[in-house]
Amino acid sequence: MPHKITLTGSATGPLREYDRYVAFDMREKGSPSAPKGLKKSTFISYTVFVAKKAFNKTGLTNKSIMHEKILIQGEPTLDIPIDECPGEVGVICFQITVLPNKNDKEKNQSEAKKESKQEASAPSEAQKNTESTKQQEEQASVSQSAENEQKKEAETIQSQGKETPVQEKKVNPPKKQMTNQPKGTQDLLSFDEIVVPKEFLNTRPNPEKTQKVIDFVKRTGRLDEPLTIEKDSKVLKDGYRRYIVAKTVKMDKVPVIYEYQK
Repeated sequence: MPHKITLTGSATGPLREYDRYVAFDMREKGSPSAPKGLKKSTFISYTVFVAKKAFNKTGLTNKSIMHEKILIQGEPTLDIPIDECPGEVGVICFQITVLPNKNDKEKNQSEAKKESKQEASAPSEAQKNTESTKQQEEQASVSQSAENEQKKEAETIQSQGKETPVQEKKVNPPKKQMTNQPKGTQDLLSFDEIVVPKEFLNTRPNPEKTQKVIDFVKRTGRLDEPLTIEKDSKVLKDGYRRYIVAKTVKMDKVPVIYEYQK
């Protein structure tokens, strides 16, 4: 029987769409209690493949998938081409679920407490009647003043329209597109500016997958996926394998996608 796998977290890169399915990358910490004599694993990168029909039911988008916490249930696979599976492990998703946000839970609980307090301290019928009459009087005076203000504003707008000509709408210049760069690239960053954390330096990417990426660069002249970089600190967040490839083939600049500090 195939092994089952469960992942929780957010996507570490942009959503990639194919003919009948979508794919995105995730990352999880390794086991904290490795057997004696073995190095503790730091992070394991996964590439998740989900059918479009199942993905559309979640309501996730290309932007929200990188901020929402999701639950993935599926099984690992080794039959995906290197260009479509940049992660160390490919996962075919059987079920994808958006997990509730902790802040939303606290907000709902506080609102429920407020409603219960309001119901406990509900005013009497006599107080309601007096308050309603006061509110009606206030609304009538407010509506009258609002009508007067609207008339004044209409008169000033008409006078301004006669005096000043209509300004032409400014046309925003189109965004520059990165030519001959992988899909999702936001910028080209100098290789020497990238800061690599110790958790990446202590790992060794799969040599076979690394060689396939090197062959892809030699064949096309570019990387197959951009590196994920923290915007302000230039710290590498994802794509260490492609960092090694860029260093091997001596690339001056590499395509990146920025992750902003939370």
